[in-house]
Amino acid sequence: MSKTQTQGSTITVEQIGSPIRRPSEQRATLIGLGLNKLHRVRTLEDTPSVRGMIAKVSHLVRVVDGQ
Repeated sequence: MSKTQTQGSTITVEQIGSPIRRPSEQRATLIGLGLNKLHRVRTLEDTPSVRGMIAKVSHLVRVVDGQ
């Protein structure tokens, strides 16, 4: 874990883009994040894998809160 990341930290993401006409990998990534409809909000554990998934679909999601 990095110095800025504490155990039990979370990150909140909101879906702001539609998966319509997107590659299947991006759709699967949104589903993996627990997002499948516009304006859905999920609070997830802040791990490198979750950060990587958010980076893959950064044009479709918005980080609301990163505590």
